[in-house]
Amino acid sequence: MRRIALALPEVVESDDRFGFSVRHGATFKGFAWVWLERVEPKRPRVPRPDVLAVRVANLVEKEGLISADPARFFTEPHYNGFPAVLVRLAEVDEDEMRELLTDAWRCQAPQSLVKESGI
Repeated sequence: MRRIALALPEVVESDDRFGFSVRHGATFKGFAWVWLERVEPKRPRVPRPDVLAVRVANLVEKEGLISADPARFFTEPHYNGFPAVLVRLAEVDEDEMRELLTDAWRCQAPQSLVKESGI
C-alpha cells in the first residue's frame, strides 16, 4: 500500500499517523489514512491498521462500493455524509488497492496535476 501511494505524484506520508496526502497548492489533501475506530464512547479513537479509509468521488460512489461488496467496504456513523469508504485490507488484492488509491488520489489532486501526470 505504501509503495503504491508514494508512487503517485506529489504524495507525502503523514508524520503523525499512517496516511497519505497529495500536495494541492500550499496545502495537502488526504486521500487515504488508517481508520480510527471509536471502541468506547467518549474515549479516544483507536487506530485499526487492518482497515484503510479511502476518499471516493462522491456519496453515490461510496454507496455503490458498499452495496456491491460489504465484505470489503463499509462505513460508520463518523463518515456519514463524507465521501470516504472504509476498506478491509485483508479482502483487497494489490491490483484493487492500486485502483482504490489512484482513484482516491484523483479526487484530491489538483486537476492540472491529474492531467499532467496522465493518471
